[in-house]
Amino acid sequence: MVTDRYIAPKRRTRWPGSILARKFFHRDPREVAPELLNKVLACADGRAGRIVEVEAYCGAIDPAAHSYRGKTARNAVMFGPPGHMYVYFTYGMHWCCNTVCGDEGEGAGVLIRALEPIAGIESMRAVRPHAARDRDLCSGPARLTQAMGITGEQNGIDLVKARQGYTVLDDGMPAPENVPGSARIGIREGTDLLWRWYVAGNPNVSKP
Repeated sequence: MVTDRYIAPKRRTRWPGSILARKFFHRDPREVAPELLNKVLACADGRAGRIVEVEAYCGAIDPAAHSYRGKTARNAVMFGPPGHMYVYFTYGMHWCCNTVCGDEGEGAGVLIRALEPIAGIESMRAVRPHAARDRDLCSGPARLTQAMGITGEQNGIDLVKARQGYTVLDDGMPAPENVPGSARIGIREGTDLLWRWYVAGNPNVSKP
């Protein structure tokens, strides 16, 4: 029986790259987001994807952010230390994952919108059997969480310590240069803020 639930391995994981330090996330999400492009979101079971699309959400100054109106039980992780994963449920059926950024208490983060699958692709296909092509496995925030086995169980895990099955890595590929911002997708407020960035020409980027 195939499951998308992550089961922690008994042996220490050898991550294929350098784990991003806390200070990387301890900045304005509008700085972090474009620099996350081409970094790698990895799972200890071997699944991994290169980040090719992101959106920044900026707490109390951003009407589209979950944290705009303050701290609640649902968004509490956003107000915690940077470098943790914030996972939320949307439309009654999908999970979406973010990296918490900025100062503790700020409520800021970066939504990971799309990945380019680079490892563990057969495992991704097993949990997304209706994806016609590899480019359909992680081309959207809900698709990538399903492909990577991310659910509410990962809400609050520390990506920097990387002891709970997931982390973000630098494998040597630099972020693209001079990436222009664009409008974020699927929001009703803050539509004039150009806080979405993506790798131009990458076929794994989600479609509006």
